[in-house]
Amino acid sequence: MNVNKIADNIYEIPPKTLMARTKGIIEKFEMRVPVKIYANEYILEKIRLDRTIDQICNVACLPGIEKHAIALSDAHQGYGFCIGGVAGTDAESGMISPGGVGYDINCGVRLLRSNLTLSDVKGVLPTLLDSIFNNIPSGLGSKGKLNISFSDLDDVLNNGVNWAIENDYAIEEDLTHLEENGCLKDADASLVSQKAKQRAIKQLGSLGSGNHFLEIQKVDKIYNETIAKALGINRKDQITVMVHTGSRALGHQVCTDSLRNIEQAMKKYDIKVPDRELACVPADTPEAQNYLKQMGCAANFGFTNRQLITHWLRESFQNTFKKDFDDLDMHLIYGVCHNILKIEEHEVNGKKMKLNVHRKGATRAFPPEHPALPNDYKSIGQPALIPGTMGSASYLCVGKPKAMDLSFGSTAHGSGRVMSRSKATKKYWGERVKEDLSKKGIIIRAAAMKVIAEEAPGAYKDIDQVVQVSHDLGIVEKVVRFVPIGVVKG
Repeated sequence: MNVNKIADNIYEIPPKTLMARTKGIIEKFEMRVPVKIYANEYILEKIRLDRTIDQICNVACLPGIEKHAIALSDAHQGYGFCIGGVAGTDAESGMISPGGVGYDINCGVRLLRSNLTLSDVKGVLPTLLDSIFNNIPSGLGSKGKLNISFSDLDDVLNNGVNWAIENDYAIEEDLTHLEENGCLKDADASLVSQKAKQRAIKQLGSLGSGNHFLEIQKVDKIYNETIAKALGINRKDQITVMVHTGSRALGHQVCTDSLRNIEQAMKKYDIKVPDRELACVPADTPEAQNYLKQMGCAANFGFTNRQLITHWLRESFQNTFKKDFDDLDMHLIYGVCHNILKIEEHEVNGKKMKLNVHRKGATRAFPPEHPALPNDYKSIGQPALIPGTMGSASYLCVGKPKAMDLSFGSTAHGSGRVMSRSKATKKYWGERVKEDLSKKGIIIRAAAMKVIAEEAPGAYKDIDQVVQVSHDLGIVEKVVRFVPIGVVKG
């Protein structure tokens, strides 16, 4: 596949004919738009190691796709779409593809600040981590602490963090500092299967496993003091907390159910795609609308799941430091989604149009004055959170105007894997990784040593280079760099 460098950190694959084998028959598919890859030479080399480029080229074949298909600097192979992929299709007639969102619907990250410093935390860090680990269920198949009814669950699926407000797990400020104010309004719990609900009802308020984490961090570098101060970050070694998890088994089941329905509907609408994992239907069909409403439910579960974890995090800090969370200034800076589909207005060929923006392992990064931003962030742009590994850095950035043209207002969502979990467990030993991190001053609590091996820092790209690409392109501006001091893994 010819990948042409057209500018610094921008590579392009022009529209071309692709060949795909379907049930033994070779078919031709036309790329309808070019592919843009945002990378430096190091990152492009990593991206070439798997099927990322093939997958994003397949996305460029979707009917109704507009402008370009995008692989961001953290891109790696996924299901259908590459992870770190962004695509916009015509909101009325373009395709909607569950593979463009993924199984962990509304996996996302939020960042809490505090008025504590490293010296305040260092002596009690093991105790604090134990409190968090015991207070917040984590691990594969972990169950939440709540005993809710199916009626309560429907309320969560329909109303998101509004349910947490009504049940004293959130404050109003939490709502305003969340993407979509913590609720996708078109959600309809009546469309979610009973199997999905049964899998979800015991998991609300749990971290899960894999790359999900709770991380106590210290401020390492401040790049823009004015913006950092506006977000509550004002000094080096200030303590922050990052939360990363999603919709757990509910999102997985919603995706599974929807893919089954949409694969069947493709025959009815005579739709063919170069990869069956790109199963899709036009936005104006009942199947597409049902998916969006079910996806909204899973997204609302994800928002609420992170909110409950935030509540119990604050409790752990309160119990450790014997102060109210407000006295500790443990306020939410912002919370973003990673795997989501939104109907947004963007400019295409000089014309404003509504698009189904699929973000698969991608963070929204809207610029200053965008109407979707909270009033107190209008002048600085949307906070974009880009976490690294448990042994590297994480970044707080803000969206910049060029993001709207280059990436439909999107940036990378993390480091991006360069090694599968199975390969990581063959190369790394959990105990050794834990020891190495301890020597760097990073304490780990995990449900299993296997998870530590799977999430070894060496299994990921260099987060500093991933973020630098978006910064240099003007998609985001770097504001603060954090490094971990204590990590809870699922």
